Amino acid sequence: MNAAWARRALLLLFCLGLALAVDAFWIEPARLVVNRQELQLPNWPSPLSGLRVALVSDLHVGSRHWGLTQLHELVARVNAEQPDLILLGGDYVVDAQHVAAEPIAEELGQLRAPLGVIAVLGNHDWWTDGPRIRTAFEAHGIGVLDDEARRVDARGESFCVLGLRDEYARNRSVSWQLSRALPGLPLLVLVHEPDVFHELGGQPSLTLAGHTHGGQVTLPWLGRLIVPSRFGQRYAAGHIVENGRHLYVTTGVGTSILPVRFGVPPEIALLTLR
Repeated sequence: MNAAWARRALLLLFCLGLALAVDAFWIEPARLVVNRQELQLPNWPSPLSGLRVALVSDLHVGSRHWGLTQLHELVARVNAEQPDLILLGGDYVVDAQHVAAEPIAEELGQLRAPLGVIAVLGNHDWWTDGPRIRTAFEAHGIGVLDDEARRVDARGESFCVLGLRDEYARNRSVSWQLSRALPGLPLLVLVHEPDVFHELGGQPSLTLAGHTHGGQVTLPWLGRLIVPSRFGQRYAAGHIVENGRHLYVTTGVGTSILPVRFGVPPEIALLTLR
């Protein structure tokens, strides 16, 4: 009887492990969700309260589960949400041997928002060919900011989007980068890696980032085991508030290194700013 129960327990554990593996390697990496959040921000003008921003990052088009077909579907999902502004947080490619920049830009060029589509480049983009990706994006109407600022006018008010250069390609100080912001306007900072957040001070109303993939895997009690950040899990995912300063880190869409997600599905972050 004891041996029979042991065999049943082993079979149950095997089936459970197999089910978890199927979920992590096949089901969840392809299960795109819309993560809707309302953020109460300091120094955000009342007339702009309710502004809806879609944040999408880390597409890694060409990785397992995320090709041009899935990208086309993602664009349709974002457009269906009718955001006021779309921000793209970098890492659109895997490398030069997978999907080229031009077809990715063509698909992303179908994104629609009244206040436009603004992007920064990520480390994989710079490692592949940053100037080529920027040229392809801009040819399809996507504004790419590289230590540059853009004024956005909405509802009789204006705010500034400052796009910072990727940490791996950065050759200027953060203070110099912040000096590029348009003075006197509420500030949104768009950057690929979130680690720079601790250096930004109180000037931005909100910093938006990607890069971490939320660790791709999160386990009960153990949390996110591997997060590509100097700060570990501190800036891994979601809405982080430190000393009155606000950061939102999206868990992204694609995968890197291993084609696995568990407890961290691909997301479109839809942020309502209050």
